[in-house]
Amino acid sequence: MRKQCEWVSEDPLLQNYHDREWGVPEHNDQKLFELLILEGSQAGLSWLTILRKRDNYRKAFDNFDARKIAKYDERKIKELLSNEGIIRNRRKIEATIQNARAFLTIQKEFGSFDAYIWQFVGGKPKKNVWERIEEVPSSTPESDIMSRDLRKKGFKFVGSTICYAFMQAVGMVNDHTVDCFRYNEVSK
Repeated sequence: MRKQCEWVSEDPLLQNYHDREWGVPEHNDQKLFELLILEGSQAGLSWLTILRKRDNYRKAFDNFDARKIAKYDERKIKELLSNEGIIRNRRKIEATIQNARAFLTIQKEFGSFDAYIWQFVGGKPKKNVWERIEEVPSSTPESDIMSRDLRKKGFKFVGSTICYAFMQAVGMVNDHTVDCFRYNEVSK
């Protein structure tokens, strides 16, 4: 059996996410937006909880189309608050709408969200060399700077820990442990 990062459980959904998606450099704006929203939705919960609801989130939030989400009104918020397939937290739902608006502003200013967000790691993934999961930080100076800048630009639910989890998810950092079979694969 291939060695995976220690945080991966026996759950097939989590294993698939680790083996195919986590840590792979992502440059598609819509996918980056989706993962930023999902990481913020995770606050106080497990990532597995969010993964299990991911398809529901895609349906509920127009497949993470920021243009559509930016136009959501109180009626849509009430609809989302009654949707049992997502995390029904008003602050997180309102943050998603606000984040869509801020996201669109960044796209206009920088040409793409990708161009903006990847600047925090100099445009290329940072390859870490962790031997044990306990060595992996929950935040870094880069995630601190990203968090401050995102908040300054109007984003919500983007604390440094959320930003670092996002950086890991979208491959801005390679935090697979060196003994994980994905460590070298995502570095290519």
